[in-house]
Amino acid sequence: MNWIPTAAQAWGLLALAIAFEVVGTTCMKLADGFSNWTPAMVMFGCYAAAFACNTLVVRTLDLSVTYAVWSGVGTVLTAAVGILWFREPATAMKLVCIGLIVIGVIGLHGASRASVAA
Repeated sequence: MNWIPTAAQAWGLLALAIAFEVVGTTCMKLADGFSNWTPAMVMFGCYAAAFACNTLVVRTLDLSVTYAVWSGVGTVLTAAVGILWFREPATAMKLVCIGLIVIGVIGLHGASRASVAA
């Protein structure tokens, strides 16, 4: 495939990859060790779609930024799903660490924009 996404398209694809990853990870929990096959199959499909999107994203965005944003935002959103849907405890330490992940993702995104402008 020769298509190279624009920066805006790459960020959109990255957002889509994050959404697929969060749904896939949520389905991993719902699959209950492969005892529930429907969420297990959805998990595999979502992970495949997430990696397909990321493969296109890295044609435009730096690998370091792509992976950091994908994993960082995915981690924060997955933690939110765990806290809100699965009733996992939202301890002070967990919330501080989630905040640090957000700060790190914002910092990497800012560093990426600064290097493009230079």
